[in-house]
Amino acid sequence: MKTHPYVMSLILAGAMVGAAWGGEGTKKILLIAGRGSHGFGSHAYKAACMLLAKQLNAAKCGVEAIPHHGWPEDPKALDDAAAVFLCCDGGASRLVGGHVDAMDKLVARGGGVGCLHYTLAEPVGPKADRLRHWIGGAYETHWSVNPSWEAHFTQFPDHPVARGVKPFRIFDEWYYHMRFQPEMKGVTPILSAVPPDRTRKGKDGAHSGNPHVRARMGKAEHVAWVYERPGGGRGFGFTGAHFHWNFGNDGFRTVLLNALVWIAGADVPKGGVPSTTPTVDELLANQDAPAPANLNRGALEKMIRDWKKPPTPAK
Repeated sequence: MKTHPYVMSLILAGAMVGAAWGGEGTKKILLIAGRGSHGFGSHAYKAACMLLAKQLNAAKCGVEAIPHHGWPEDPKALDDAAAVFLCCDGGASRLVGGHVDAMDKLVARGGGVGCLHYTLAEPVGPKADRLRHWIGGAYETHWSVNPSWEAHFTQFPDHPVARGVKPFRIFDEWYYHMRFQPEMKGVTPILSAVPPDRTRKGKDGAHSGNPHVRARMGKAEHVAWVYERPGGGRGFGFTGAHFHWNFGNDGFRTVLLNALVWIAGADVPKGGVPSTTPTVDELLANQDAPAPANLNRGALEKMIRDWKKPPTPAK
């Protein structure tokens, strides 16, 4: 797949930024996006990777972020990467394809791996086991569920990825009841919330519900986590980001930026990775599908403004 001209301009700009401020200490992280499949504004992986790369390079936190739409054409692209962030539909293996050896080599030398949303859903068996080895957890059919709900995040662990993150609440398709490493060994939850009871009451199915989920009524579930592998290296999983507009929420975005810096092995600033709240135009950019004629920009602008306000207590 050919590199999009705008992506190439970001790559070149990122390289110049890295040369200017990073030098030999700069950690390279590849943000690799698969094709969108859910229409405008949903599962917008290309737009997400380009937005996050732009913010990371502007923050100057010791990483050089390089976005790719599709797997990098250069077969040696991962050779000097400190980390890879995978964003796609249908599970990580669909995007990685025949490049598993390259990923395994990166992991073996302590490279970081992050996965977003649908990337976490791998078939039970070797593919899911590999993903758990990379990042500590995975979505498992007939065990995990994928409802849409407003999560209220009020407490955060003492971890670099939680730096600068203040309480926030946001509606998304938050997958939960993930299949983690046994006894959560090496796994640290970053975002946890109690899902509404209605999200647990679906009929038994691959994604809709199961007795294990219903038995946890009223309990908190982990929807973003970090992982430290026994042999070295870091992983990160984030189950949200179905809706691209959520990158306009400062807490939501800061968790992702912090995590990308952390899995690359760079230092997360004390107050978290600095970033600017994207404008509506920035959020509309680089979508896989055209915007509808009846797009309500005012509603998007109001949503972003409302996110700036302290969250009201959960009922």
